Amino acid sequence: MAEIKDPENTILMELKDGTVTIELMPDLAPKHVERMKALVRSGAYDNVCFHRVIEGFMAQTGDVANGNMEKDFNLRAAGTGGSDMPDLPAEFSKVPHARGSIGAARSANPDSANSQFFINFGDNNFLNGQYTVYGQVIEGMEHVDAIARGEPPAEPDRMISMKVAADA
Repeated sequence: MAEIKDPENTILMELKDGTVTIELMPDLAPKHVERMKALVRSGAYDNVCFHRVIEGFMAQTGDVANGNMEKDFNLRAAGTGGSDMPDLPAEFSKVPHARGSIGAARSANPDSANSQFFINFGDNNFLNGQYTVYGQVIEGMEHVDAIARGEPPAEPDRMISMKVAADA
């Protein structure tokens, strides 16, 4: 089991195959970290699907408006929404988009990140300095690697639940 150094800034994401442990980076992207923790604590990410999963690139999820598989789920709309909170300003850093890093998904506007995020399957250096990095998978990347591929996947996987480790 991964050593959790800071339970308040560690996320436990439950997928069909097991738990993914994500270490958040509040020093680099405090607004993005606070937003993720607020949405996790509200249960907004529970049962939200991975709506865009590209082999060798990344798995995107977090559309809390359209991606919940228990509410008014619409796979075609998944990926177009966010939360009812305002968009976040970019918090770019020198941290690369390496395998297992968590990036903030956004529109063409750099200050449009809200609730959606992606997990990089590989080193995606072409994203460096263009998308906010605010976390890193420290355990369970094999479960991320097993997420169904597609844009959108025919049978999308979902985040069964997410918890802040301090609350688990």
